[in-house]
Amino acid sequence: MTNLQIFLDIATEAALATGVILQDYLGKVEDAITEKGRPGDLLTAADKASEKVILEILQRHFPQHSILAEESGKLGDQTNEYLWAIDPLDGTTNYAHQYPCFAVSISLVIQGVPQVGVIYDPFHNELFRAAAGLGATRNRRTIKVSKTAELNKSLLTTGFAYDRRETTDNNYAEFCHLTHLTQGVRRGGSASLDLAYVACGRIDGYWERGIAPWDVAAGIVLVQEAGGLVTAYDGTAINIESGRILATNAYIHNELSQKLMQISPLSSW
Repeated sequence: MTNLQIFLDIATEAALATGVILQDYLGKVEDAITEKGRPGDLLTAADKASEKVILEILQRHFPQHSILAEESGKLGDQTNEYLWAIDPLDGTTNYAHQYPCFAVSISLVIQGVPQVGVIYDPFHNELFRAAAGLGATRNRRTIKVSKTAELNKSLLTTGFAYDRRETTDNNYAEFCHLTHLTQGVRRGGSASLDLAYVACGRIDGYWERGIAPWDVAAGIVLVQEAGGLVTAYDGTAINIESGRILATNAYIHNELSQKLMQISPLSSW
C-alpha cells in the first residue's frame, strides 16, 4: 500500500470509531451544551469525547505528525510537513437539536495541501473517503460530481458564519442573489457534508465564508478526486486558511465565481 492509502485507512478507523460515540450521545446532551464565546457556536460533551478518540488514534499511529483540532487547537510540532485537520463534530448546532445533518471530518494536509480526506455521517451511515490520486468513494463505491452545466439549472449549498450578527460580510446577499439565479440554495449546517454532497453529485456547487481548515480540508480532497474544482471565490488557488471557499462540479465554476464577485455587500442594498 502507498503511504496515502495507509493514512486513509487510519483516518477511516478514527472516523468510524467517532461515529459510534456520536450515535451514543445523540439526544443525551441537552444539559451539557455550552457556547464558545459567540452566540450559536456550541460545544457539547459529544464534541469533546469524539475529539479525544480521534487524537488517541492519530497520535498512536503518527506520533510525530502535527494536529489542528477544532476543540484542542494546535498540537505537536506545527513545522512538521504532515498536519491532521480534524473536526470531531461538524454541525454541532444540528446535533444539539437532533437535526440529522452532522459528520466527522478528518484530513491529512501535507506541506499545506489537503491530500487525504474522510467524512463520516453516522446518522445515515455514509462514509466518504478520498486521497490524492486514489479517487473518491461513498461507502466504498466510486463517486463523481454532477454534470450540470448551467448555473440556472444548478442546486447550490452554503452556510453562515458564527460572526454573521456582527459583520455585513455575512453571506446573506450572496444567498439571496444566487437563490434567484439557480434552482435553489440549501443551507445544511455542515460544511464537510456540503462538500461531500458536491463530490457525489447531489449538489452542483458550494461556497462559504468564515470557515476553518478543519471544516473543509477533507471535503476539498473529495471534490477534487471526484472530478470537481475547488478555488477561492475569484477562481485563484484555494488557501485553506483564508476562510473562504468555492467548490463546484467544475462545469458551473466560472459562472458561479463571476456571480459571487459581482454581488454587492448587504450594507449597500
